[in-house]
Amino acid sequence: MHILIIEDEKGISDFLKQGLEEENYKVTVAGNGEDGLKIFTGTKPDLVLLDWLMPKMSGLEVCKKIREKNLKVPILFLTAKDTVQETIEGLKAGANDYIKKPFSFEELLERIKVHFRNSENQEILKFGVVELDPLKYKVFVRKNEISLTQREFELLKYLMEHKGRVCTRNMIISDVWDIRFEYDTGVIDVFINAIRKKMNLSKEEDIIKTIRGVGYMVDESEVK
Repeated sequence: MHILIIEDEKGISDFLKQGLEEENYKVTVAGNGEDGLKIFTGTKPDLVLLDWLMPKMSGLEVCKKIREKNLKVPILFLTAKDTVQETIEGLKAGANDYIKKPFSFEELLERIKVHFRNSENQEILKFGVVELDPLKYKVFVRKNEISLTQREFELLKYLMEHKGRVCTRNMIISDVWDIRFEYDTGVIDVFINAIRKKMNLSKEEDIIKTIRGVGYMVDESEVK
């Protein structure tokens, strides 16, 4: 697995590079945002460790531009920023995880392993006329591809992976949005409506069941 570190503090990047290479990862380092984006485009790494405050281009800008090119590569922010608003900013930009400096290498390593496990061995999920390919980041309805945003895709994937189980709004906010503080869960309903509109399924074909006042579930027994 190839990890790209985009970090302007050489002491940190050297420490991470040495530690990750000892764990048998291939590691490439960039010292600023612009170089990091160029290296990402040229090498297509499997995971990105990204500092927030950097010269030439901020980590937030880099994250947004990477997401325009690649929806599935895991991006982990390494930063001293830790306010709620900044966390939301990073997640909205497309980051998968957020680890505050200073951090232990062991904690970072475990988070990296989790993201690699999540991206490996993922089978195509199929319910009724809907088919979702986790590795190619594609969704098909009656074999025709539909276009979902990253968040819509992750939400649909989460529900399909938890088939037959009620997923509460708090579970979804925590597991899909990666937000672990009080948050307006009504936003989930907006995303569910958008997904349903794009899938354009009949009532009999709809794979998403609303559990009023609680959340949503994919109920295989009701899919025609």
